[in-house]
Amino acid sequence: MQDRGPVLVTGSHRSGSTFVGKMLSLSPALGYIREPFSVLHRPGIIDVRFPYWFPYICPENQEPYLRPIGDMLAFRYRVSPALRAVRAPRDVGLVAHDSWEFARYRRRRARPLLKDPIAVFSAEWLCDTFDMQVIVLIRHPAAFASSLMRYGWTHPFDHFLEQPLLMRDLVSPFKEEIARFARDEHEIIDQAILLWNVIHHAIARYRDTRSEWRFFRHEDIARHPLDRFGEMFEYLGLGFGERERAAIVEATAPRNPSEASDAGVLKRDSLSVAQTWKTRLSPAQIEHIRERTEAIAAEFYSDQDW
Repeated sequence: MQDRGPVLVTGSHRSGSTFVGKMLSLSPALGYIREPFSVLHRPGIIDVRFPYWFPYICPENQEPYLRPIGDMLAFRYRVSPALRAVRAPRDVGLVAHDSWEFARYRRRRARPLLKDPIAVFSAEWLCDTFDMQVIVLIRHPAAFASSLMRYGWTHPFDHFLEQPLLMRDLVSPFKEEIARFARDEHEIIDQAILLWNVIHHAIARYRDTRSEWRFFRHEDIARHPLDRFGEMFEYLGLGFGERERAAIVEATAPRNPSEASDAGVLKRDSLSVAQTWKTRLSPAQIEHIRERTEAIAAEFYSDQDW
């Protein structure tokens, strides 16, 4: 079944990457792998440690990563590292599940689909090294900030500073601001603003230089899910039949909740989700976010989007 390269779904976190990855994985041609670049990934899936959130891999530092990522993309499960990491009965169950799933993907010659916004800064290297097709997701800065504020998610900005190649190649315009945020604690809304700017600065560059990739705004997927997913399935050379269409309609229907207590819940009223930030944030917060992100947000969003 595998006649094309692997797939990477990346971009901003909280941009619907899990939903997009799961919907694309309705195709039996794809085997879903969740966030292997996370510092919390399970070692049986990829036998290498990432010490930082948002690791940056490029030809200058690729050597430790080539074999582990190659094994993962071939669905070669690393049983020994997985067993060494077992700390509780639940971990044994996860080892069995992951091993079985990789074996199932191998049997059907599936193409690996990496769902990983944490790999956004390594996307070019992944594409060039492993011949990946890349889908990049973008989200409105106010929606992104609203989501991080709701879940209380902060970011260790020193993880950027400790990656000099990343600082040099992709985020140098933010060096002083990143250093300040690494040194002093800031409110989540301001952390979200800086993080959005850093990520979308890189995405804007990708859009200018990587014409073979596909870029989708979260809001456009929410408003027209069948149209946008039709474009994704076509780009990946996958069939987009009634089964896939029905599942997407079911997952985005108006009867679904617009909010969920668990960030991993997939079924949502997609139209409501795209606008939730307008009621969750105060006018002052929205204006603050717009003022601090406008230089980059204007690359993706117009006045009407605010």
